[in-house]
Amino acid sequence: MSQPLKPATWPPKNGAQYQAEAVAVLGEELTTALGEISLLVFDCDGVLTPGNLMYGPQGEAIKEFHSHDGLGLVMARIAGLKRAVLTGRDSQIVHRRCTELRFDSIKMGRFDKVAALLEILEETGCTAEQTLYMGDDLIDLPAMHQVAFSVGVPGAPQEILDYCQHVTTATGGHGAVREVTDLVLKSANLYTTALTRLLDKAWHPTKTDFKSDEELTQ
Repeated sequence: MSQPLKPATWPPKNGAQYQAEAVAVLGEELTTALGEISLLVFDCDGVLTPGNLMYGPQGEAIKEFHSHDGLGLVMARIAGLKRAVLTGRDSQIVHRRCTELRFDSIKMGRFDKVAALLEILEETGCTAEQTLYMGDDLIDLPAMHQVAFSVGVPGAPQEILDYCQHVTTATGGHGAVREVTDLVLKSANLYTTALTRLLDKAWHPTKTDFKSDEELTQ
């Protein structure tokens, strides 16, 4: 059976056009700042998920993740960005999701977020000046003060919204993370790199190193 043909034009736009999209959202100054980011640190509940805590008789029963966020996190990885989760709750579900998406650092059950952030920096080899933190509540604010770029989500407390350089349009668990990964990649002129590598794997089913990430975005 013959392999399907790749799209005639891929990526659909060039790097300058994608970077211009970031400028349209952020402005020149913030686009430049975001282009220097190498590490993305995410809170979980309210950022990677909608924030609803669902419990059954045996404890935590379910968490909801968005497939668009998953693909964005995969694109960030294959473009060379580091990714970490830093959450105050312990969750086997979150650990599984982040492990399967090959996060570089997973910190759970950590309310001492500044100390945990320092551990993430050491583990990833990144500096605070290269780091973005995305959170949704007051416990995230001390960590946000330590990094170069902070992002909030709609519905976060006003103290978060007042401090963040950017607030997403989408809410947590509904594409907010994808907004951020796309903006970082476009600002750094890495979006076309991510798309090229993504398609290369998708059109070569014998290349298996990408398979687990790809499956988790479904």
